[in-house]
Amino acid sequence: MPGDIHPPRPARGPPVSRDKDRKKPKRGKQRADAPTSESIPGAPAPEARYFNRDISWLEFNRRVLGQTLDDRVPLLERVKFLAIFASNLDEFFMKRVGLLRHRIESGRGAVAPGELPPRQVLAAVRRVILEHVNTQADAWRRLLRPQLADAGIHILDYDELEKRERTRVNDWFAASVFPILTPLAVDPGHRFPFISNLSENLGVLLDTPGARELKFARVKIPDVLPQFVRVDDPGSAIAAEPPVRLIALDDLVRHNLDALFPGLRIVDVMPFRLTRSASLELDEDEDDAEDLLEQVESELRSRRFASAVRIQVGPNPSPEILRFVLEELELDESDVYERPGPLAFADLFEVAALPLEHLQDPPWTPAVPRSLAAPPAEPLPNIFAKIREGDILLHHPYDSFRHSVERFIDEAAQDPNVLAIKQTIYRTTRDSPFVESLIEAAEDGKQVACLVELRARFDEEKNVRFARALEKAGVHVAYGVVGLKTHCKCSLVVRREQTESGSWGLRTYAHIGTGNYHSHTAQLYTDLGLFTCDPQITSDVLILFNTLTGHAAHQEYKRLLVAPEHMRARYERLIDAEIDAANAGRPARIIAKMNSLEDRKLTDRLYAASQAGVQIDLIIRGFCSLRPGVPGLSDNIRVRSIIGRFLEHSRVFYFQAGADDPLEGEFYISSGDWMYRNLNNRVEAACPIDDPTARRALWDALDTMLRDHRSAWRLEPDGSYTQLHPDVDDAPESPEALGTFDALMRHAAGADTPRPPAS
Repeated sequence: MPGDIHPPRPARGPPVSRDKDRKKPKRGKQRADAPTSESIPGAPAPEARYFNRDISWLEFNRRVLGQTLDDRVPLLERVKFLAIFASNLDEFFMKRVGLLRHRIESGRGAVAPGELPPRQVLAAVRRVILEHVNTQADAWRRLLRPQLADAGIHILDYDELEKRERTRVNDWFAASVFPILTPLAVDPGHRFPFISNLSENLGVLLDTPGARELKFARVKIPDVLPQFVRVDDPGSAIAAEPPVRLIALDDLVRHNLDALFPGLRIVDVMPFRLTRSASLELDEDEDDAEDLLEQVESELRSRRFASAVRIQVGPNPSPEILRFVLEELELDESDVYERPGPLAFADLFEVAALPLEHLQDPPWTPAVPRSLAAPPAEPLPNIFAKIREGDILLHHPYDSFRHSVERFIDEAAQDPNVLAIKQTIYRTTRDSPFVESLIEAAEDGKQVACLVELRARFDEEKNVRFARALEKAGVHVAYGVVGLKTHCKCSLVVRREQTESGSWGLRTYAHIGTGNYHSHTAQLYTDLGLFTCDPQITSDVLILFNTLTGHAAHQEYKRLLVAPEHMRARYERLIDAEIDAANAGRPARIIAKMNSLEDRKLTDRLYAASQAGVQIDLIIRGFCSLRPGVPGLSDNIRVRSIIGRFLEHSRVFYFQAGADDPLEGEFYISSGDWMYRNLNNRVEAACPIDDPTARRALWDALDTMLRDHRSAWRLEPDGSYTQLHPDVDDAPESPEALGTFDALMRHAAGADTPRPPAS
């Protein structure tokens, strides 16, 4: 087809200038953790002191992709990791690439000295992503799809179907898909259609009899249907037993387009998938909760129409259709990502969910925590009585979330002696048992307060709905501190109890966790939580709730580390104490486990601690801006990332503090990472762990992760990661050989793994 023939432009108003008319983010102040003039002797140049967070995050996602290439992982789990990699990348484009584009369009340079300008970061990001998505496509084409076929799971192209199979799926298309489809034409009477975020589409070029120009139409692949269709029985659930023959829904629609455009000749078809920015630029000076609620709702409505940041296409896309779509979406060639394979690899979650146990990880049922369990045939003990016996440390999903945290709020709602319940909600399930329990408690006359964070990314709409439902039931709903996201995970129960003397008084119980009150992710993410009725800690939690729901100029906490007021300063003092211990010849060690490390002030303090001789082990699942193992800078810092069956989400911070017995050091669990936003722009809480049994359990968990040679990757000084493998001498049931997840599951099930004494 001649290259100068392309669809007519739709009738519309004056052209829109992206630079002038697109909403621009506010310019912020220079970050408080920007590098200072103080330099560490012998350190590299400032730009070499830190890894770029976006490139480091992409390295994390490459480790996720690495699971698909690991033949030790069951086949359907490898397919699931391929889908997780794609889903992670979708979110990265919505959040980080969207932010980088905002910075470029608003004329902002680097956020802090030593950082690359956003335009350079965006170019580097594209280079890395192109490499990764090519690996992804190759893994699907050369490894997973053939291995699925060998296992009796056939993902077929339409052209591979037998004649009778084509007839069957075409008949199902006519009855069950065709009525849902809405072809949208573009011509002088029809504007270019709105393309929704993460939608799969077919761009169609049509030749109309008698027309001088080709016409364009768009067909959206319906997301209300399964994205893979059974060839033998379309419309039915995927069979549980091989052989399984599947065809992608978009492939089926593409080969039935004639039904949508009768009498027209289809000249060309281009499948494409669009990604839009998800940045919400809220007014953080807003101090009226009701206005904030309305503002979030308004921003959610506008998010649907946010600027496009990526278009994904298959190999050899139609140049005419692609040029037209790019022009209409105000994208350029650098926003196009071309590769073979499914447009939406995330659709493979449907395949990964096939109920074929021999191709999946062995099933795991979280154990009822031993301190909360009961002998067979006996009722469960009162949870408040068990907490009075001593602090209870929970480690999910090894410990059952349902039989601990959900039970805590459920029993509180039903207990006639409970007078008040307070809880924070950042993310929770759509059918949240916590929301149900809080509503039940309020309707029963208890005083119930809930801090709902409306600005939890991608959960805003759900949280708005929860807030309105809770308010309707009489729950006191608050939205947090002005200008800060509330990210801490706390619950408080106030109970009337009789003392030994016979008088009645009040006792408070708290749960403080590292993860969300989310029943689904609690089965997939590793998180820690503490039940306690220690008056010093529960009084701190009470102060924290009063700060969140009321007004307070300044609060003092006895035991909790609370951001943004006190947490950073306390961590700095703890690191400095390790430096002092090392200089005095006493034991000095730091172990920190978190999702991400980006804060530069704390990174510089860790560099200083390394130079003083402090031994530092960092367990960081996601991105890490710190460079380990650099002579003269970070010789004594080791960084590892653990990737596998569960998503490591807990945050643990350990400081030996000169103690001869490591278990006498200081332990904290926290809701926040060592990131600038967590320490400066969020309400976070870190809780000390004092109970000897709990401290031992934390130490053993950290020890398991540091010994892991099965699921661990080591960060090298150049920013690359090396996957570790068990040594031939490692005992088969040791953490080295089993890896973190299997070792901790065995421990929760009562089968301990060999473990040396703390040292």
